[in-house]
Parts: sequence; C-alpha cells; structure tokens
Amino acid sequence: MTGTPSASPAGSPRPNRRTRPTTRRDHVTEVQPLKALDGQPLTLVHVQGRHPPTRGPVIVVHGAGVRAELFRPPLPRTFVDALLDDGWDVWLLNWRASIDLDPVPWTLDQAAAYDHPAAVAHVLGATGADRLKAVVHCQGSTSFTMAMAAGLLPEVDTVVSNAVSLHPVVPRLSAFKIGNLAPLISRVTPYLSPAWGDRPEGVASRLLVWGVRATHPECRNRVCRMVSFTYGSGRPALWSHANLDEATHEWIRGEFAEVPMTFFAQMNRCVQAGHLVRTGAVEALPASFVARAPRTDARFVLVAGRDNRCFLADSQRRTFDFLQRHRPGRDSLHVLPGYGHLDVFLGRRAATETYPLILEELAR
Repeated sequence: MTGTPSASPAGSPRPNRRTRPTTRRDHVTEVQPLKALDGQPLTLVHVQGRHPPTRGPVIVVHGAGVRAELFRPPLPRTFVDALLDDGWDVWLLNWRASIDLDPVPWTLDQAAAYDHPAAVAHVLGATGADRLKAVVHCQGSTSFTMAMAAGLLPEVDTVVSNAVSLHPVVPRLSAFKIGNLAPLISRVTPYLSPAWGDRPEGVASRLLVWGVRATHPECRNRVCRMVSFTYGSGRPALWSHANLDEATHEWIRGEFAEVPMTFFAQMNRCVQAGHLVRTGAVEALPASFVARAPRTDARFVLVAGRDNRCFLADSQRRTFDFLQRHRPGRDSLHVLPGYGHLDVFLGRRAATETYPLILEELAR
C-alpha cells in the first residue's frame, strides 16, 4: 500500500508512507478504494496467500491514528500470516482514522454509521459471501461495536474485539489527561501526533515533545514515548518493551500519526459516563448503547491484556457482564496475562501465545 503525500494539519508535507514488504513473498496485496456512506474516502487492503481461501472473509480493523499495516509488523509470523494460513479471506480496513488517509476531525459516530457499514458491504460484494467475521482493535473496536449495537451490521456473525468495546475504563492518570490536558491542547492544535517525537511541527508540538521527553525516560525511541503520552498511562503504555523485538520497536516510528482532538473530546465523555456515548450528530445511532441488548445476533469474543495501560482489562469485563445479563452464554471473555494493548498483535511471542486463541474463536 502506498500512501499519497498530503498536507499535514500544520501545513508541512506529510511523509510518504510505503507498505513494508510482507513477511512472506507468496502474499499478494491489493488496495481497493471505497467511500464511506457520507462520501469520506477509505481503502480496503485485500491480502491473498498462495492458495485460495477455504474459509469466508474476515475484516480486520485498526485503532486511532494508525493504519491497516498495524497488523503486519516485521515479525517472522504476523497476524495476517496466521489468518491466511488458517484459510481466511483477509481484508484490512483503513477507516477515517487511518494515517494513510488525509487527516480529518472524525468521531466514533461517523465511523460506526458510515465507515463500517460501507466496508462490510464492499467485502461482501467483492467476495459474494453473505456473512463475514471481524477482528477489531481499540477505537476500531469501539466504533465497530457501536455499529453492531445499533443493528447496522447484520451480516457480521462474529466479532473478536481487543482492548475495549462498550465500556472504556482507563487509569486515573489517563482520565486526568483526557479530561484536563486534552481540552487545553485542543486550543492550540486540532491534532495530536506521536510522529512529532521524530518530526515536530511548530512551537506547540515542540513543547509537548520536550515535556514528554522529560517525563518518559523509558527508552530512546521518541515516537514510542509520545505514544505513551497520547494514548495512556505507563512507561510504555501500549505494550511491554519485553514483548517487542528490536525490529518492531523501531518499526513503530512510522506507524503512528495524527489523532484529532474531536476524538479525545468524545472519549472523555465516554470515560466519564462509563460507557460509549454518541455525539448526537448522527441520527442512525441510538440514544443509548447500553439501555438494551445489542441489536445483533453476532457472537462477541472480548480480549483484554491484563497489563493494558491504555484501557484497563475491566473495560472488557464490564462489557462481558453487560452481554451476559442480556444474552447469557453466547459471548466469551479472555484476559491475557503478560500482555497489554497492542502487543496482543505485535508481541514477539504473539504467534504462539495470542494468535491461536483468536483463530480458534473465529473458527467456532
């Protein structure tokens, strides 16, 4: 996948991003453009292996301020490799939060009502299937769960959700930052970007980088340190350094960029409420996502790293309890010891410790 240069929020050229060659040369990658239901440009990355798929389509959805390539780090065996080896027809979605698209001030509502329904329809149309499965992560998970709860994705029969779904629970420091620092930062910049660690843009970003450098001495990777400031609490916040090999730790420098302050404003409201809340700007979404059972028959598989310092594991426990009250016995919860937020997919031992669990649940 080739990223097209575009203007950054600060007006400087946006760096061109190239897809890292897949870890296996027998894979073919095709980027298919599509439009969200409100006209926002998106892409789907179709990855095919040496042999035709023996199972149906699975759509994989990234979080905020990253991109579809998140699931293809420089590991001997990536999550995409594992899906292909298991026979799945793999589609990676770049929704409006992707750093491979021009940055826009998005909300979870827009992704839920416009991006995910369009992507699911595209995959079903391209494959001829009438059902599909989804593996969703972080804000890809919250927005996808909103769409599921609203009944907008009836063709999805299984959702594997990592880190957070309906009930965001964050560490106290994160709650302070999102409730107090984020509104102040939004007065001087419409975006936060961990990429500023290597490429600051303007005075405000340089001051933030200086502050993060002073408070996050845990490693020499400036983007890694900015990631921890932007997304959570801890040193680091999204993974354990022990879980990442050196190549992956270096690779993340090019995999994080702009996150709009519009998202942080909505997530702050969600954290304060204890569950996802809509902004009210999209009529297709219900007034409450927790007032009744989700409007879907799909099975939810909730995955949480026990050491997650972005969204605490209680996030998934609370959603599981909510689902159990409404439809006992249908859904499942897995809390993974030794894992945090993103090392579930990027960890050096994920191929043997986390991927098999996800594959087993997809095949049920």
